[in-house]
Amino acid sequence: MKPLILIVEDNVDLLYSLNLVLESNNYKSITAKNGKIALKILLELEQVPDIIISDIMMPEMDGYEFFRAISNEPRWNRIPFIFLSARTTPKDIRFGKLLGVDDYLTKPFDEKDLLAIISGKIARINRVNALNNKIEEVFSTMKIKMKIPSTIDQVEFIRLLITFWDDKVGPKLKYYYPEENGLPLSLDDIANQLFTVATSIYGHDKITKAEGVLLNIENLNSRGYLLFDSYPDDDERFGEKQYMIAIIAPLINYFHTLKIKKVFTDISDKIKNKLNWNIEEYWKKIYDILLIETMQLY
Repeated sequence: MKPLILIVEDNVDLLYSLNLVLESNNYKSITAKNGKIALKILLELEQVPDIIISDIMMPEMDGYEFFRAISNEPRWNRIPFIFLSARTTPKDIRFGKLLGVDDYLTKPFDEKDLLAIISGKIARINRVNALNNKIEEVFSTMKIKMKIPSTIDQVEFIRLLITFWDDKVGPKLKYYYPEENGLPLSLDDIANQLFTVATSIYGHDKITKAEGVLLNIENLNSRGYLLFDSYPDDDERFGEKQYMIAIIAPLINYFHTLKIKKVFTDISDKIKNKLNWNIEEYWKKIYDILLIETMQLY
């Protein structure tokens, strides 16, 4: 099946050109003249788009409003989102990236640049989809099902895990918070499976170069956000000590991951530099991120 790309653009001539470029490069495209129409199209589509390319300055619903609507909808908030805009000042570009879009291209754009960005996003989508499919397969074989309330209290089911790779035994859960589990599976098993599946998809030689991954863990009625990192260690088979920082929670969207990634990076810096740190304090930072963002949706 050809990758599906949604183009949101109010310039009819540019819309036609983009559609032509994409379809001539073996992509399937669907178009909308503004964010409001695009949301209606998304609701009616059977196939979720692989990528969204959107202008910013549009009537009825501009690109910023459209992106916020996408980011707050669990069905769509993992779709890579690219701004394609005539707003070219460094301030405009910084603002777009601060919102959390995956990329920002300015008009006029180079066709090769656009196709290269799309190709990279599609490759990443395929890896994440493979990871999600494998996660679903692994956890479904355990015949577990977690039921968590569908209210704002879901943020209380947050688990922070830090797992290190050990050449002799594989993944080893080293730090976690809170200690009370409350899940139908041990945290060791969850951490082990997540790390093992990720290495089977990315490979040990590339896993610490992977960006943070947001995935579904349907049997736990949760989402996971994983970040892999490492520090040099000649005693390890791969020449580095590899580890995974993960958060498990029912409500994690793309906006959350932008802030959580900064927390994870801070944890990772402490680990690399062998500095003292308190896992409970970092858990509270993530809890606040999820709590505040979730409250804003209600």
